[in-house]
This record gives sequence, C-alpha cells and structure tokens, in this order.
Amino acid sequence: MLEPPKFIENDMYGGSRTFTWLADMVGLSVDLVNFLLCQISALFLASLFRSVLHPSKVSSKLRHTFALSIGLAFGYFCFGQQAIHIAGLPAICYIVIRTQDPRIVQRAVLLVAMSYLLCVHLMRQLYDYGSYALDITGPLMIITQKVTSLAFSIHDGFVRRDEDLTKAQQYHAIRKMPSALEYFSYVWHFPSILAGPLVFYKDYIDFVEGYNLLSSPSGNGNLDNSKKEVVLEPSPTKAVIRKVVGSLVCAFIFMKFVKLYPVKDMKEDDFLNNTSMVYKYWYAMMATTCIRFKYYHAWLLADAICNNSGLGFTGYDKDGNPKWDLISNINVLSFEFSTNMRDAINNWNCGTNRWLRTLVYERVPLKYGTLLTFALSAVWHGFYPGYYLTFATGAVVVTAARTGRRLFRHRFQSTQVTRMFYDILTCLITRVVLGYATFPFVLLEFMGSIKLYLRFYLCLHIISLVTIFILPKFIRGERRSRAGAANGGSSVQLAASELPSADAKAATLTAGNDLNKDEAEEEKEDKHAHQSATAATSGEDAEAEAHECPRRRQRAP
Repeated sequence: MLEPPKFIENDMYGGSRTFTWLADMVGLSVDLVNFLLCQISALFLASLFRSVLHPSKVSSKLRHTFALSIGLAFGYFCFGQQAIHIAGLPAICYIVIRTQDPRIVQRAVLLVAMSYLLCVHLMRQLYDYGSYALDITGPLMIITQKVTSLAFSIHDGFVRRDEDLTKAQQYHAIRKMPSALEYFSYVWHFPSILAGPLVFYKDYIDFVEGYNLLSSPSGNGNLDNSKKEVVLEPSPTKAVIRKVVGSLVCAFIFMKFVKLYPVKDMKEDDFLNNTSMVYKYWYAMMATTCIRFKYYHAWLLADAICNNSGLGFTGYDKDGNPKWDLISNINVLSFEFSTNMRDAINNWNCGTNRWLRTLVYERVPLKYGTLLTFALSAVWHGFYPGYYLTFATGAVVVTAARTGRRLFRHRFQSTQVTRMFYDILTCLITRVVLGYATFPFVLLEFMGSIKLYLRFYLCLHIISLVTIFILPKFIRGERRSRAGAANGGSSVQLAASELPSADAKAATLTAGNDLNKDEAEEEKEDKHAHQSATAATSGEDAEAEAHECPRRRQRAP
C-alpha cells in the first residue's frame, strides 16, 4: 500500500489552515494540500473559462477580470499575508514600464524585478533556511519572468528595427503599451499563478481575445495577421487527460520512492564514510531522480490547467492532430531517456529556457553568452550555495559533453548495432552525470556538497576537464563544412589536428551532425514562434539550453 511521505509541518507557513484536518488525513503538510486544492479548482475553472467565458461569448475585459480575480484569490489562500509580494513586485514594475524610456525600460524592469525577488529569497533563507514548504518565492519567480520578458518585448517593439530582430523577437515585439487590466491579468491569471508555466505577453493577449485561433492559410507562420484565417478550435480533453494522468503517475512515483532515497542522508557521516563509491553514485542518481518527479507532477498539472482553459493550442500537425505544446514546461520521457546533456537541457524547464534565451543569450556578445546565462539562472533561483555548485558543474560538463560528442560520436555511426550501443551507453552516462551535477541543487548546502564531491574524488570534474583540454590534442574530431552539411553532410572535412592554425580553431566548432541538428532545430523553433509558440531555450537547472543553441544575432533565424 502506498504510504505518502509525511512532510514536516512549517510554523512559518502563512497560508490558510482551514484544511488542516484533510492534511492530517492524507499525511501531507497543509501547504501542499492547499496547493493541490487550488490546482484542482483551477482545472475545473479553466473549463468554465474556455466554455462559458469563451471570447466569442463575452468581452475580453470580463475574461481579464475573471482570470486575475481568481488568481489573486488563489494567491491569498495559499500564502496569506505573503501574497502582498504577488501584488507588490508587478505593481512596481508596471510603474517602471509606464514611466521609463523604452530605450532603457528592459534594463530598469530587470533590475527592479530581480532586486525585489532577491530580497524575498534572502528573507526566506534567513527565517526558513533549507525548507521545501510552499513559499511565495515560487510564484514570484514566475512573475519575474513575465514582467521582464514583457519589458524586453516592449523595448523590441518601440525601439529596435525589424531587421535587427530575430523572427521570434519580431513575433513577440509589443508596439502598444498594455493597459493596467491587461498587464495585471497577464501577471495574475489563475492557470499559471502558482506553478507557471511561463507564457509570453503576446501569446496571452491573443488567447484572451481569441486571436490564437488564427492561422496562416499556407501554414508557414506568416507574421501578417491580415493573411490569417480562422481555424477550427479543437477540444483539449485528450491532451488534458493525458497530462493529468501523467501528473498523477509522477506524484505516485515521487511519494513511493522519496522516502527510500532522502536527500538529507547524503550529507551524513555514515553515508560519506561507510558506503562505496558505486553506491554513492547510485544514491545521488536515484535521490535527484525522485526529486525531479515532484517537478514533473507540478508542471504537467499546470500545463493541463492551461490547456483546459484553451491556452497552449498551436495548430494542427501534418496528420491533423491538434498540438497543445505552446507553453509546455517538461517532456518527461525525452528528458529521462536523453542521450546527451543537450537533449536533457532542451527538455527540462522549457519555459525558463525560453526566458533565458530571450533575455540574455540572444542579446549579449557571443563570448559572454554562456557565462551570463548561467549567472542569471543561478541568481534567479536564490542564494543557496548548492545552486551555484550545480550551475558551475553544469557549465563544465555541458562543454565536455559537446567536445566528447564531436570526438567520439561519428566513430559509432557505421552500423545500426554500434549506433544503438552508443545511444544506450550515452543514455546511462547522462543519468550518472545528471545525478553528479544536480545533487547540490537539492542538498542546498555548500560544505555538505563539497564533502560528497571530495568523496567522489571530483571524478567527473576531472574527466570533463581532460575531455575539454587534453583529448582534442590526441583524438581527431569530426567536422563537416556548412556546404557539406547543406548537401546532406556527406563530405567529412579534415580533423582539427590536420589543419593550419586558423582552420584548426574553426575545427573546434560543433561537428557536422550537430550542425545539421542545430539548423533543423532553428527552423523548427522559428516556425513554432510564428505560430504563437515562442522560440525556446538552460535549465534549472539546467536552464542552459540557451548555452547550447547556435547564435542568431546577425541573421534571420
């Protein structure tokens, strides 16, 4: 019989205590019960929002008012007096948006929003260090993403020329200042107030006003709304049921196994001194995997809520099936069975990846892109030292994974058997690397994480550094020219060690197979953006998908 984990009751929790009796009955803390009650209520209210309050039946003002009112009610129910921050941060940012020059508004809002968020992060660490209780910082992190992405879209629409923007930036550019009702509805709308996912402002306004049901007749994502036609609105029932069931399965797995692999045991002396190296790796991998299923549960349920309200529809695929992937935050199977760090990153916390790419990676000089993206991601999460250890380790292993892929992958592509062997091997390696890199993120502590890394003898750090700096001097990597890639990638170029110095530097770029994949993903992302699904990318943390994506600054994507 499934025994749900009994979470420690938190005296600092400021939300409603009305359902304490239910929390005691099911064996969960009252904060989690409140969260689940709000999300379940939101799932049913979303259906009402899609049917009774459909844009063809009521005005957009009524839809805005309903969405923000329910969102505020959920916020107060779950957080009590802490909900003042849900109102305070966006209110201050709205004043900044309305008063500052569009040429600097994006930087001003980013500074104000991040400063406010970091103050709340710091306060939480002072009065409730290391707690996983429901806290206002979660919604504030999503609100910070919303207000900053809106500010950058306003800057793009009012200041920058279209030819200087990527196609995704062109699509999301805002050329009309949002009214107070539109702005606060966007920030507080109930489907995403508690757990996200991030939806960009233009996508949200199109959804509320019904313009998301317009599509280009040619299906090529033409940005000219005058050439779009109304498409048949599908029922989200199948998508919602699939995601709700997936969410319940993930919740079951989390509750079943989290007690078998408690994260706190990894910092105990008995675990550090009396277990083998192999067991330590296994435990780190299993403990972080169990924690991930908590996020899967929350993200899938939040996605289902949005879909049930009609938000998330991006058109039909080539077989005529509706797609509900506009704001999906996680691809569970793709993440868990990824064969490299890039695939893992691309499928984890996709909304945050899109945010990081939009704000940082596409806008800073190439040589600073990865560093600044990791930095913003780490700061956005807060001040726990474990976050910074994870992101620092992630930066190293991601770079090593790219180098290793270039050096070894092409050697296993000759037969189906060797390709399958390579995929299975890299899938297993990726699981171990994820556990090694992310356990500080859930352990939170600096010394506890360092002690365990020392017990690992920093193995994967050393292997990563050797892969980056030493192996390329002795092992020739595959490189294909862009011309060869355009012709199907049939012509393999000389390895870096066989080229003159200038060409040798160029040969350290991604292999031809990666180039083909990147360009295909660029085309897919652009089409996704034009059809109201924003071009994406790091995660949590992998928020570093941005780190892996090719630059698209000087040319149209």
